[in-house]
Amino acid sequence: MTIRLLIADDHPVVRSGLKAILASQPDFELFAEADDGFAAVESSVKFQPDVILMDLQMPVLDGVTAIAQIHASNPSIRILVLTTYDTDVDILRALDAGATGYLLKDAPPEELFRSIRSAARGEVTLAPSVAAKLTRRLTHPLEKSLSGREIEVLSLAARGDSNKEIAAKLHITEATVKSHFVHIFNKLNVTDRTAAVTMALEKKMIRLE
Repeated sequence: MTIRLLIADDHPVVRSGLKAILASQPDFELFAEADDGFAAVESSVKFQPDVILMDLQMPVLDGVTAIAQIHASNPSIRILVLTTYDTDVDILRALDAGATGYLLKDAPPEELFRSIRSAARGEVTLAPSVAAKLTRRLTHPLEKSLSGREIEVLSLAARGDSNKEIAAKLHITEATVKSHFVHIFNKLNVTDRTAAVTMALEKKMIRLE
C-alpha cells in the first residue's frame, strides 16, 4: 500500500531533508508540502493525504490549531507531529487536538519510517522520551494533578502575561484565570505564580519560547 504524505514545516531545509529521507522508501509518496499551518489545512483538503508530518511552531497558523482543524474536517487523515519540543504542554495540546503520534526531529530515519506506517494504520506512535513523559504524568502525583488548561495558564504566565492577557488568549474570564491559579498553587504547594512557574520549568512541564 502506498502512503500519501504531506510535509508541513516552515523551514525549507527541513522539508528538503525529509523529502530526501522519505524518497528512499518505495511505499511513501510525497503529495504536497506546506510552509505554514494555514497552508497545511488547505493542502489537506485538496490532496487528502494519508499521513501529515506536522511541525508545531509555524507562522500564520500554529501546528496545534492546524491539527485541530484538519482532524475536525477529516479524522481519517493521520497527523504525526515532528518537532523539537517535548514539553508536557506541547505533547498534551497536540494529542488533544487529534495528533496520531508525536516524534522528535532527532529521531533516526528507521523510527520515522515505522511511525509513519503505524500512523497510516491508525496506531498511536510516540517517541520514547514522549512516552516516558506521559507515563510519568500518569504515575507522578504532581504532574498528574495539573490539568491541560492549568499547564496552558502557567505557560502564558511564564512568558510574562497578565491575568487579563491570559484570559484573552484562552478565551476565558479573568476570574477563571484567578481560579486556575488558586488550584495550581494548592496542587504545587506554592504561594505565588513565580514559584509555580519556576517549579513547572524545572520539571519541564512548560517551556519558554
